[in-house]
Amino acid sequence: MLPILIVIAAIGAVIAAWSVITQRKLVMLDENISNAMCLIGVQMSGKFDVLMYLLELAKSYDVYGSENLIEKVRSERGMIMAKSVPGDVLRQESIITDIFGRFTMVSGQNHELITDPNYIKAMDAVYTLENMLRTSRMIYNDSVAKLNRVIRMFPTSLVALVLGFRQRDYLEG
Repeated sequence: MLPILIVIAAIGAVIAAWSVITQRKLVMLDENISNAMCLIGVQMSGKFDVLMYLLELAKSYDVYGSENLIEKVRSERGMIMAKSVPGDVLRQESIITDIFGRFTMVSGQNHELITDPNYIKAMDAVYTLENMLRTSRMIYNDSVAKLNRVIRMFPTSLVALVLGFRQRDYLEG
């Protein structure tokens, strides 16, 4: 009877140890996704800041329509945080693209503005932030792929189900 209890205890200890190791791996993968989303949020916030700077600069040149765009940025700006979902990011990117497109149309007709050194630096910052966002999106999607792959594998899927880990959506578009 004692050897059977020892075997059962050993099997129980192995299962418990494996469960703890699996939980820690799932937490690490989930944190990587949250961190990647935070990076995207910081970069989106930076794009909004640069866009606002460009609009304020255009306003100083009396560019028609810049005041309306400033109000649109203030009203539409949202925050992307660790628990944001890809849909939140896509909505914010859509807003930025829309406002930036309008800004480009109204500012393109003002030669003084587009030759201003501050305008040129700000536009360089926009391109830099776009490249950083592209990289952060790849990191996010890679992190999601790793978590989703692990969650779909048996027996890890059982631990993930019990602990409430779920597959995440990719950032598409």
